[in-house]
Amino acid sequence: MSTKLYVGNLSWDTNDLGLRETFEAFGEVSDAVVISDRETGRSRGFGFVTFTDDDAASEAISKMDGAALDGRNIKVNQARERAPRRNSYDNASW
Repeated sequence: MSTKLYVGNLSWDTNDLGLRETFEAFGEVSDAVVISDRETGRSRGFGFVTFTDDDAASEAISKMDGAALDGRNIKVNQARERAPRRNSYDNASW
């Protein structure tokens, strides 16, 4: 199992530190980040938490999926590999 988790439906008030502190209850967190919009800096409502241990990640999924965090019921599951981005020039007809 991957140790990187996707955390969705985050409150706009949730920040990196709050995300880390919440998930540290399940084990050592090596990274926790709330993804923000490049232009506005505002949270995009999701983030990622990376654990150093597979068992801790598994426990976090089972206990936190659907749990409340900062007033929102969050979605937690195993992060999937990001699909490669297509270059806008790939479809250019010149």
